[in-house]
Amino acid sequence: MADVTSPDAPAKTSGLRKVVTASMAGTIVEWYEFFLYATAATLVFGSLMFPPSDDPYAGIIAAFITYAVGFVARPLGGIVFGHFGDKYGRKKLLQVAIILVGVATFLMGCLPTFQQVGYLAPILLVLLRFAQGFAVGGEWGGGVLLVAEHSPDKSRGFWSSFPQAAVPIGNLIATIVLLVLSRTLSNDDFLAWGWRVAFWLSVVIVAVGYYIRTKITDAPIFLEVQKEVEAKDEVSYGVFEVLKRYPRGILTAMGLRFAENIMYYLVVTFSIV
Repeated sequence: MADVTSPDAPAKTSGLRKVVTASMAGTIVEWYEFFLYATAATLVFGSLMFPPSDDPYAGIIAAFITYAVGFVARPLGGIVFGHFGDKYGRKKLLQVAIILVGVATFLMGCLPTFQQVGYLAPILLVLLRFAQGFAVGGEWGGGVLLVAEHSPDKSRGFWSSFPQAAVPIGNLIATIVLLVLSRTLSNDDFLAWGWRVAFWLSVVIVAVGYYIRTKITDAPIFLEVQKEVEAKDEVSYGVFEVLKRYPRGILTAMGLRFAENIMYYLVVTFSIV
């Protein structure tokens, strides 16, 4: 007996690919900006945003401390964006996230140096870094969820892997941009203004990512669950409910991510020093 293919299958596949493309575009944007900070912390911020020191590594260590602020902000962003994403929809919150990280990154390119404003420079840097990490925390989880909710059960893991694959692409683009700027400009020009160009370019990348994300919708399965939750006032959801129901799974997943991330950031950040 011949297999019968649903006429809606090509349309569903096309729609899923559009969602995957939109999720990857946003993820590339946000991780370009997240990793741009990592490279700039090694090359630029240590000498420009902190007090002068006889120790050549003092500024770099201070810059990496501000880099750590992003990792503190990321889980907070995931909790907040996840909560409101469950309530109002993934698409809206992902659009907010991409604008927030874009604004924070652009403003980093406008920051005055320590020589110009003193300790206000590192304070502003920390605030913008927190905003950047907060937005990225909401972006990554929301982007993966958006794809997962649109995907068929049998291939959900396959399609959900694409947003994660976009992370190193964002890292690569950030590295290439700074490499080109540092190689085409003199060291003085690069430190004076060249590094800022990489941060200002985020406006163009964010505009493209935001536009692509306007072309998608929340998944039907999400909209159905959302209506059920609204109809039942006694239903609870959120981070505390998840921890209450699945503590072992959550802690196991966190442990696995710790191990993987430690090695990854040793390679892409600290090795540059």
